[in-house]
Amino acid sequence: MTTLSTRPADVTTQWRLVDASDCVLGRLASRIATVLRGKDKPEYTPHVDVGDFVIVVNADKVRVTGNKHEDKMYHRHSGYPGGIKSMSFRSMQERVPERIIELAVKGMLPRNPLGRQMARKLKVYAGPAHPHQAQQPKPMEI
Repeated sequence: MTTLSTRPADVTTQWRLVDASDCVLGRLASRIATVLRGKDKPEYTPHVDVGDFVIVVNADKVRVTGNKHEDKMYHRHSGYPGGIKSMSFRSMQERVPERIIELAVKGMLPRNPLGRQMARKLKVYAGPAHPHQAQQPKPMEI
C-alpha cells in the first residue's frame, strides 16, 4: 500500500463564507486557519496548498473575552529608531476591523512562502456585503 500525495494540479478549491458576528476572535481565527491550510480535507498534504478561500463578513462585530478589549495591544514598527506604534484592540476595531482577523489568522499559518500564499486566500470585510457573489460561497459553521 502506498501513501498518496496530492499534487498542485489535483487541487480543487471552494469558497467559504463566515459571519463573524459575536464570534470569539481566537476560536474564529483557528477555524479559519484550519480551512485555509486544508487540514479539514482528506487529501491534505503539508507541502501543497490544498485549502479553500475564506470570506469573512461583519469583522467589526468580532468579540474578545476578559479585559482584552482594553488590554490587547497591536504593535508595528517603521524600521527607524523609536518608530514603534501601538494601538489597542478597541481603537483597531473602530479604525480597521478587518486587520484584527487578518493578523490573528496570519499568526496561525506557517511562516514560509506557502503560508503567505494561504494568507492571500483570506478576504475580510467589515460589513455584511462582499464582492464575491459570483464565486457562490458556501456558509461555514464556526
